[in-house]
Amino acid sequence: MENKGLLVVISGPAGSGKGTVTKKMLKESDSFGYSVSATTREPRPGEVDGVDYHFITREDFEQKIEKGEMLEYTLFCNNQFYGTLLSEAMRVIESGKDLLLEIEVEGGLNVKRLYPDAVLIMLLPPSFSVQEARLRGRGTEEEENILARLARAHEELAVLDRYDYIVYNEDNGVDACIAEIRNIVRAEKLATKRHSDVPAQYFSH
Repeated sequence: MENKGLLVVISGPAGSGKGTVTKKMLKESDSFGYSVSATTREPRPGEVDGVDYHFITREDFEQKIEKGEMLEYTLFCNNQFYGTLLSEAMRVIESGKDLLLEIEVEGGLNVKRLYPDAVLIMLLPPSFSVQEARLRGRGTEEEENILARLARAHEELAVLDRYDYIVYNEDNGVDACIAEIRNIVRAEKLATKRHSDVPAQYFSH
């Protein structure tokens, strides 16, 4: 039987609580691992290369993109690249831990293209009106940003059929949400496609 970990992608629109969910999952269980991201920005005081980030040059980052060595990446408005190295992701997976990635939809689809075994989960608020209420309830966003995030939700749900699972994050429902994701991971690990060696193993004992 295969001992590799799963690559689990968590995506979702603003207000879905994906950051809260993934941070709590990583904190509560050592069966999940995370990969150290790569970036082209300069290290901040106290940051250690290979621990906080893999700090690489823009030229090196772009070469890695061309060679297919980035599992996913984003160019932020400050003109700095951030992304997940394929080698770093595989290091976690080969160790037997499940790699949890909280990334945008485009990144999730790119992961699936490069690593078809990835499990893509879309985390959603109970409804669009709840999403809007959560964003407005933060009291930290300009109206223009709120409207942009709400408009973005239409684009994100337009590719929902390319994701494997939907999990709803109800109000005060982080723990229930995590339980659902754990159930998905357990079921995926029992999928026959991940156990092609079972017949040989079964008849050898």
